[in-house]
Amino acid sequence: MLRITGLRKTFGSLVATEDIDLTVAPGEALGIIGPNGAGKTTLFNLIAGGLTPDAGEIRLNGRDITVARPHQRCIAGIGRAYQIPRPFEGLTVFENLLVAAVHGGRLTERDAAGPCAEILERLHLIARANTLAGALTLLERKRLEMARALATNPHLLLLDEIAGGLTEGECLELVETIRAVHATGMTIVWIEHIVHALLAVVGRLSVLNFGRKVAEGDPQQVLASAEVRQFYTGLLA
Repeated sequence: MLRITGLRKTFGSLVATEDIDLTVAPGEALGIIGPNGAGKTTLFNLIAGGLTPDAGEIRLNGRDITVARPHQRCIAGIGRAYQIPRPFEGLTVFENLLVAAVHGGRLTERDAAGPCAEILERLHLIARANTLAGALTLLERKRLEMARALATNPHLLLLDEIAGGLTEGECLELVETIRAVHATGMTIVWIEHIVHALLAVVGRLSVLNFGRKVAEGDPQQVLASAEVRQFYTGLLA
């Protein structure tokens, strides 16, 4: 579904990503870890269109989207949930999803109503449908962030440290929600510092360091490797 080849992005003398190759199969859940400054968020910004690479290619379902605008990538099938939720706080939870479904999913409001209600049900937000987004708890805002991304009808869901800031109990609740979303066949790429949360969902793990991919494969084997344990002891605690 997603194929990245030779991706490079620099900011002056800083190399944020260097020659990154990455493939994601339909229905797969891929986790990405690495220390702060490893290039994880830059990689997501390149995939979602917030940045344009200096070199390399990004393909979604065989289509070259390397220089496509963010809204074009959304329409093409990329949904993103950010670390810091960005809802329209003056709109209700349901209205937030309608905006996503109409402008990202290209549905009419009439056609969007049913799918949006189904998403809210699946993400345990249906009871809050008529609540202003600004009144939600942090966990609910995280759920809404995912729900809005799903309302665009994506092929690929990008989760950007979505568990950050949650308590242990809240994190476990969110993990169960992500597992349920993945079980529907949704393809997921998830950046996260909370490694045990990743391990509950992903089937493959990639490790970035200083903009380069330094390891990839079965999560347990990757985490057990000497190189990864040397570089990322703090992450594995």
